[in-house]
Amino acid sequence: MSVPVKYRQLGDFPAYYSGERVAPFLTIFIAGNHEASSHLWELYYGGWVAPNIYYLGAANVLRFGPLRIAGLSGIWKGFDYRKPHHERLPFNSDDVKSFYHVREVDVRKLLMVQTQVDVGLSHDWPRSIEKHGDSEWLFRKKPDFRSESMDGTLGSVAAEFVMDRLRPPYWFSAHLHVKYAALKTYTDEEPRTMDAPTGAPESLALPVAKKEANPDEIDLDMDMDDDADADADKNDASHHHESPEVNASKAAEEVNTVSDELRAQLPPSFAPPPPAKPRRTPGQPVPPGITNKQVRFLALDKCLRGRHFLQLCDLSPFNQDELASHPPKDTKPRYRLQYDAEWLSITRVFHKTLTIGDRHAQVPEDLGEEHYLPLVDKERAWVEENLVDKGKMNVPDNFELTAPPHMPGHPAIVDEMPDEYTNPQTAAFCELRLPIFVETGAASAGVEDVEDVEDEEEEEEEEAGEVAKDLLAARVEGAGADGEAVLLRLTLGNVSSLVGFPLIWHWCMFMWQARKAKMAQHS
Repeated sequence: MSVPVKYRQLGDFPAYYSGERVAPFLTIFIAGNHEASSHLWELYYGGWVAPNIYYLGAANVLRFGPLRIAGLSGIWKGFDYRKPHHERLPFNSDDVKSFYHVREVDVRKLLMVQTQVDVGLSHDWPRSIEKHGDSEWLFRKKPDFRSESMDGTLGSVAAEFVMDRLRPPYWFSAHLHVKYAALKTYTDEEPRTMDAPTGAPESLALPVAKKEANPDEIDLDMDMDDDADADADKNDASHHHESPEVNASKAAEEVNTVSDELRAQLPPSFAPPPPAKPRRTPGQPVPPGITNKQVRFLALDKCLRGRHFLQLCDLSPFNQDELASHPPKDTKPRYRLQYDAEWLSITRVFHKTLTIGDRHAQVPEDLGEEHYLPLVDKERAWVEENLVDKGKMNVPDNFELTAPPHMPGHPAIVDEMPDEYTNPQTAAFCELRLPIFVETGAASAGVEDVEDVEDEEEEEEEEAGEVAKDLLAARVEGAGADGEAVLLRLTLGNVSSLVGFPLIWHWCMFMWQARKAKMAQHS
């Protein structure tokens, strides 16, 4: 957890994690910059951190009855924005901080959403949102915010992209330790473009300012007076009687002109660079399925005595038809937390290129919304057939302890790095909703339900050793970097076969096998 040592103390979360206490209401949260990164690392796609307390993951869209909720974890740091999620245990001091920095690969998925959401969550404020409220009051309360607001560094660029794309009627944030409300109104206008990025990535999203017309500006191309037209014939006649020096200069220019045929014979490196295309602001233009024009923004203060950290809000969906489509049950719980069909489709598209824990990985290039939309539509058909039609959209109540709970009397601060765990919730999510094949031949697409996973657990545990053995053998026999990629995909796509086997154990076994093979080769 990234926090100065003098502030490190255990709160009441261990009691909820162990089951000693249970949250009285369904609680949904996103990560900020002072979270237990080693625990949240297990739940990249989201999951229960304790009974009735759900973490949305790095980015997510979920349903709660008629409400559609989108969330983006972390805070904005431009220098980490385009990096992959390279952090994995054991964390070093930099990893503990960079873990909670927002990544473009997660924002990219949120900017693919085509239909209206009702609630948006981000830890830090969307950039420039302070300009849509009583900013003078805010600057009196927080004087340092004035200069940051003026230079465009107050708030998150990524959260601004997501807010301007999704336009939910309600948006909630925290981070800046002050309660503040704003109302952002959108008008139908031309899509914005961006300057080419210069310097730090924080500047990559500054809109290009339009040049305003100046009524007092003199147009140098205009005729100075009506006499210019009258003198045109005289000037044309004088061109036929130019001096010999002028004629010689023109002849030299004609001789030095390179024909198109000759230019075509030059290597490609001699060709002039193509003109730079104006880059659209990520997430723009907004698709027709997103029609809301006003976002009510609310940020809250720290959870301390005398501070404004709590507010009750009566929320209703933007599309009132959702109330009839998702009626409450007569018994508790009236509503269930559910997966979102569109978000699952988007996640399935981008899951195939996801890398986690590899410092040398490259983030795949963003191929553009036009490229991904057909792929999302194809995955949507799979989601409708295999999940929606079969009634498998409820988020299962499948919380399990991974790390042992803290025991009274044990020290709250220790020097050892925490162990790495494969979370059964992530395993079940990948198996049932993101099934993919791995190169070892082990398939994960045949599992139909959470109950099936439990029934087949013994069989899969027996197969796990063989799968890991085959994987390590492939790596030792010369698979090179591909072997590492297979190992990574196995932990994400076929992770149910590794339940109970810490990933660090597989890595140690892999290194031991590689060393053993190398020694045998030398002998």
